[in-house]
Amino acid sequence: MSDSKRAGIAPARPWASDALSWLIGPTSHQEFFDRYYEREALIVPRDEPDRFAPLLSIAHIDGLIASADLRSNMIDLADAGRELDREQWIMDGGAVDRAVVAHQHALGATIILQQLHLSDPDLAAFCRAMEKTFSCHVQTNIYLTPPSAQGFHTHYDNHDVFVLQVEGEKRWRLYGTPVATPYRGEGFERGKYDLGEVTGEFVLKAGDCAYVPRGLVHDASTSGDGPSLHITCGLIVKTWAEVALEAVSEVALSEPEFRRSLPPGYANRDFNRTEARALFARLMTRLSEQATMDNAFDLMVDSFIRSRDSDIAGAVVSGARPLDPAQAYIVKPIIPWRLAEDGDRLVLIAPGGDLDIKEAEIEAYRRALSGEPFVLADLKLEDAEKMLRRLIAFGVIEPA
Repeated sequence: MSDSKRAGIAPARPWASDALSWLIGPTSHQEFFDRYYEREALIVPRDEPDRFAPLLSIAHIDGLIASADLRSNMIDLADAGRELDREQWIMDGGAVDRAVVAHQHALGATIILQQLHLSDPDLAAFCRAMEKTFSCHVQTNIYLTPPSAQGFHTHYDNHDVFVLQVEGEKRWRLYGTPVATPYRGEGFERGKYDLGEVTGEFVLKAGDCAYVPRGLVHDASTSGDGPSLHITCGLIVKTWAEVALEAVSEVALSEPEFRRSLPPGYANRDFNRTEARALFARLMTRLSEQATMDNAFDLMVDSFIRSRDSDIAGAVVSGARPLDPAQAYIVKPIIPWRLAEDGDRLVLIAPGGDLDIKEAEIEAYRRALSGEPFVLADLKLEDAEKMLRRLIAFGVIEPA
């Protein structure tokens, strides 16, 4: 833990304004999305060994394993050279046997800390910054691999990843893409695919980054004389297939024929499908006439926003203090939100819940959410302080 963390001081977060550029620069956003995203790997070498030090270190991992209340869903071990039994390091009740973890790591096992962003504020802030760009759930897994070791067999991931090499070095090998943009549940199966020849090989050194699209087969092993620590930042995306399913559901709400059951006996071997085909074609025509993207898209947007953890850092402290009329506030730049009409009322959809907006409050909310700094008097509302505390408590605004 850094001195600033021990002192309760928020550390500098160089990714805060543009997390993606912090990873892939000098490659621009446009070049990344036009050429690499969901298509091919991008390797970003740098001579900046401390670039990712604000996020993590081997010393921090060592302290975490030595002192944190680790449970079975938080830590794992992997070694491509041997089978490991989780019962060795998971005790009755789900607690982790720290001594076994340390011993197996010394024998060559990679330590995997799963979803560490759920408990580490810096990783959580980094994930939120990435979510601003991608509008998807962003997660982190941490991999600490000892020297001359390989944690996993050759495989592909079913989600896109950014690999942030924090300490040490790791040699990566790329193969083909047997499944283009696989579904979330379409995991790699050993022995099913012809992996072919290595198509690319590179070494990530501390401060380097790589983007690996889902479906691209790869493997990696420690390079150099020391251990390797890297962060895998995974993108859990929504797909057009899911938008289409939402659109079908929307049409089915107003079209009873979509909700009718399949014909009796449809599973029988002698079932005649002639009428079923005609009905299906009629339903597809009706779907193409009535389905709209915007309603389905709004559902996806609202679902994403509501699923995010609210960033309420500072809310408890400010809640115990009088509000300073001269203090300026501004909407948080990376917070996802949407003003939506729900019947005859307006709702602010935000992480942590929906906020109903009274008619008399509409202009005040629009002012607060405009992106421009404001003070209490700018809201021109009798209960402006109550509204302001509400927005602070839900993590929507912050001091400017």
